[in-house]
Amino acid sequence: MRTRRSARPAQALAGILVATALALAGCSGANDSGGGSKSAAGAAAQEDSGSFAADADGKGGSDTARAKAPDLTANHIIRTASLTVRVKDVPKALDEARATAENAGGYVGKESTRRDTRGHERTRVVLRVPVEKYDEVLADLQGAGRLIDRTANAQDVTEQVVDVDSRIKSQRASVARVRELMDKATKLSDVVTLEGELSSREADLEALLAQQSSLKDRTSLATITLSLTETPVKKATKDDSPGFVDALAGGWHVFVAMLRWIALALGAVLPFAALAALLVLLWLRVVRPRPRRATPAPDEES
Repeated sequence: MRTRRSARPAQALAGILVATALALAGCSGANDSGGGSKSAAGAAAQEDSGSFAADADGKGGSDTARAKAPDLTANHIIRTASLTVRVKDVPKALDEARATAENAGGYVGKESTRRDTRGHERTRVVLRVPVEKYDEVLADLQGAGRLIDRTANAQDVTEQVVDVDSRIKSQRASVARVRELMDKATKLSDVVTLEGELSSREADLEALLAQQSSLKDRTSLATITLSLTETPVKKATKDDSPGFVDALAGGWHVFVAMLRWIALALGAVLPFAALAALLVLLWLRVVRPRPRRATPAPDEES
């Protein structure tokens, strides 16, 4: 009877200990699961805020887009040239230059014509031609007459083109993200802030698009500045030895020049001579005293 009574308290104590252990294990598991969910939510929130901050700076998205930018197989080169050609007929040569540029798929950009003091005509025209026809058009233009001067330049802008393209992609993605945030915004202050940010990013995107268009135009079309000038008329060579007629003409020119210098000298002296004559006349008439006649004595008269 004593053995049975002592066994029951031992079994009860063992049951209490097992129940306590199970309760403690359940509490620790619940705490672990709750902490894990909270940490995941915080990480997601931090990731979203980091993404938004990177978009605001305009750096994070651009680096990702640059890393994913496709490699270009062809180089982007800006080609320019300047030619000065002497021709016999400037209008005819200008029409031929226009036809050459248009047949190559280009056009005339700017044109100006003037004449010098000797009556020689000079025309300056800017031609835009496709890069594929650049060398061919350049050879045709310089063959229109006598080549006086030629300069050519090639500038490689491949890295600049790649950079602008990647920045445009990242900027478009940034604008799209801001619009998504505007759709989700509920507060008026948030909407106003996001509208300002969207306007700024759209302005940056438009500037990049304009830069991309300019690069595309300059790399797809070469610029050739053509200057056309008339050939001066050559005068017939004459005998340089002077003859009788030359001596007579030279003497006549010397005589006429001498008379001209004498007339100039008289014209320069005449005012002073007139003033001197006036002063002498005043001296003789007014300033200089006249001599008085002596009256005869009475004795002498008688």
